[in-house]
Amino acid sequence: MNKPGRMQARPLSDLLRETIKDAFAKQGFAATELVTRWPEIVGTDIATHCEPERIAWPRPYGGEEPAPGVLHLRVEGPTALEIQQLTGPILARVNQFFGWQAVTDVRLRQAPLTRRERPKRLVPDAAAAERIAASLTEINDDRLRGALARLGAAVEKS
Repeated sequence: MNKPGRMQARPLSDLLRETIKDAFAKQGFAATELVTRWPEIVGTDIATHCEPERIAWPRPYGGEEPAPGVLHLRVEGPTALEIQQLTGPILARVNQFFGWQAVTDVRLRQAPLTRRERPKRLVPDAAAAERIAASLTEINDDRLRGALARLGAAVEKS
């Protein structure tokens, strides 16, 4: 009688990789890493205000080599102009990530970002704030001294 082999736990990412790859392929992403590693690719300053939506690849005619695609980005409304000015560095970083000239143009769509991490609020330690406030004797304004003490305690905590 054949006994079934021992089952080993597998990471969820391994199980969902094919499903996710198919969903990303429908959006024109050859690799899921462009979306999952977006902050690493373009930098956190740019990634906080935009995210990749899809890459539109032109259809090759006959036996021609495939042409580079167009990267479509979702951009927050107020920062669209700034991101538009940064399309050169964005293209360079994306192409550097792929290792070849994968995209030659960027199209922007103003819309709220889908994944947004809220910044962590720093809560100062009361004892540290008191200690720092005691060291700020040269500041006469009590409100200013308290604000600087809270700021110093929050920075010290982080």
